[in-house]
Amino acid sequence: MAKYTAADFKSDQEVKWCPGCGDYSILAAVQRALPQVAEALNYSKERFTFVSGIGCSSRFPYYLHAYGFHGIHGRASAIATGVKVANPKLSVWQITGDGDALAIGGNHFIHAVRRNIDVNIILFDNQIYGLTKGQYSPTSRLGKITKTSPFGTVEHPFVPGELVIGARGTFFARSLDVEVKLTAECLLASAKHDGTSVTVILQNCVIFNDGTHKDYAGKEVRDERTIVLHHGEPMIYGKNRDKGLIIDHENLCLKSVRIGENGITEKDILVHNAENPNPGVHMMLVNMKFPELPVALGVIRSVKDSTYDDNVRDQVAAVRKESSLRNVDDLLRSGATWTVE
Repeated sequence: MAKYTAADFKSDQEVKWCPGCGDYSILAAVQRALPQVAEALNYSKERFTFVSGIGCSSRFPYYLHAYGFHGIHGRASAIATGVKVANPKLSVWQITGDGDALAIGGNHFIHAVRRNIDVNIILFDNQIYGLTKGQYSPTSRLGKITKTSPFGTVEHPFVPGELVIGARGTFFARSLDVEVKLTAECLLASAKHDGTSVTVILQNCVIFNDGTHKDYAGKEVRDERTIVLHHGEPMIYGKNRDKGLIIDHENLCLKSVRIGENGITEKDILVHNAENPNPGVHMMLVNMKFPELPVALGVIRSVKDSTYDDNVRDQVAAVRKESSLRNVDDLLRSGATWTVE
């Protein structure tokens, strides 16, 4: 198997996003991750297929030297499902945004997650409709002033991670557009996962929603206001690695503490278990928000379960073994028949 580099996955198309858009960093992270995926899974380049819907993020297939399908608004999950079921050997990646996936495509999205189809979904979340010039999206914050909410939106936003886990999702990760290395790590983990993986990337739209994640994503505050989770490691964060998370048993919630104060030691800090089938702590982690708690990044949930792909394969094999019907002619001549004179 050939050893690939990021350059092998760059197309000859001119990348056309607004200068400073977070999509550039995400593209770089994907191109960095794909050679690692190919090596880890022993995949040839021809096995990668990218499917998108509509939005700024959905231009992705043009910028990658791989097979691609640019779909219509909200239908990327349906197309990706069809591609994977038709050819299970393909490594199928869905590129979508908070509007494309969670508004018009919401029904397709939750059922792809529920079915646990082996596709990798990358969801760009900039909390706005960028391509159509600044309308509020399903993840826009309550009270957000936009072109379609001039007095502030009165709708409560989705938390994508909460939605994924609520739909019985088996894999959820989160990263920042500026964290190229972390994003690539999350994407490699998602590719290794058997089942639907959803990686949300908190992305900045410099034109219509600039700075939407700046309270915790800014370089000067990121260490203190985000926590990068690693399976099997204590949930410690902070510039000086002196803060951590514990379970507040009285209120049944997560609580941030400072190591060294009030008798707290590193042994008291909660250890991250991404593989725990019980979604309780995972749900608390995806719902953490600044300023009460740090924003959780990295692989938050990664559990094993049967996949739609495997269940279809096994069912077809079992039916073939027991069925007396071997072809369409057998089917048409089976059951009750009538002769029309």
